[in-house]
Amino acid sequence: MSGATAAHTQPHHKDKKERPDAAADERLVHRSLARRLMGRPELGSVVGAVAVFVFFAVAADSFMQLSSFSTVLYASSTIGIMAVPVALLMIGGEFDLSAGVMVTSSALIASMFSYQMTANVWLGVLVSLVVTLAVGFFNGFMLIRTKLPSFIITLGTFLMLTGLNLGFTQLISGSVSTKKIGDMAGFSSAHALFASRFKIGDIDLQVTILWWLGLVAVATWVLLRTRAGNWIFASGGGADAARAVGVPVARTKIGLYMAVAFCAWISGQHLLFSFDVVQSGEGIGNEFLYIIAAVIGGCLMTGGYGSAVGSAVGAFIFGMTSKGIVYAEWDPNWFKFFLGAMLLLATLLNAWVRKRAEASK
Repeated sequence: MSGATAAHTQPHHKDKKERPDAAADERLVHRSLARRLMGRPELGSVVGAVAVFVFFAVAADSFMQLSSFSTVLYASSTIGIMAVPVALLMIGGEFDLSAGVMVTSSALIASMFSYQMTANVWLGVLVSLVVTLAVGFFNGFMLIRTKLPSFIITLGTFLMLTGLNLGFTQLISGSVSTKKIGDMAGFSSAHALFASRFKIGDIDLQVTILWWLGLVAVATWVLLRTRAGNWIFASGGGADAARAVGVPVARTKIGLYMAVAFCAWISGQHLLFSFDVVQSGEGIGNEFLYIIAAVIGGCLMTGGYGSAVGSAVGAFIFGMTSKGIVYAEWDPNWFKFFLGAMLLLATLLNAWVRKRAEASK
């Protein structure tokens, strides 16, 4: 299994009896804070986040203002909500290239169903949830049944959803955007859940930040405290070996794809109830931002290693960079360059930290 799962594996009592000195040494290692930190997947991303924060704090005076911090957190949350399930999926050894357009699909379904049926918008929201979860199930089911790489399966889904988004929106609405539903029943309550703002002191924050932090907390609990978390790590570390010890690999991977779909539904409803209309071409390319956030946060492309907290730190780095460039009054065209540079640097730093952690065991 991976290094991430090894930390949760308890030593056998027989080994403790036969090698008391080794067991004692192992307990001492567990008490060493430095070694425990070195073994965390998100350590490299935390170091990177501190460096990015200090850099923009020096480069842009307005970066340290409370209003700027609110904007940074909002930008981080819009990526972070999706980065959490994408990170879990990567830990499970798979990818989802349809995640970006799935967000738009979710918003379009809720909007067009509500408008065409002249129903309470909550009915459209629920229909969107069912359809989006079905797309996630489809991705996982096809992966298991066909044995094709997840890259091929989800690339196909990405193309199909892109065409459906554009085709159905044009067919039903007569344009590339949906009709306004802001005056329909249920809109205000749905807006409160998915797109409202709240204050903490003098800081005005978006509700997506609460969704983001809540998802990080739940995902961390699942990974570290539940049997399902062990299944996720085992499935990504080696599917065949996991099956041999009784891990339900098929159910685990289907469940991970449905988790991505669920978070795509949350993000889609935020998109809809923030702006009232949805452009059918939105979301293309965002799947790479989710993957980048997960990789910067310490997830391995090969699976079996990573954390939900790391994905949150990766999303926070994204938010600081995207808004820090604006506050520094630089050309925003440089953003992708900085994002690519951070991806490479974070990957190298994470690899170095992991090697040091393995060497210190």
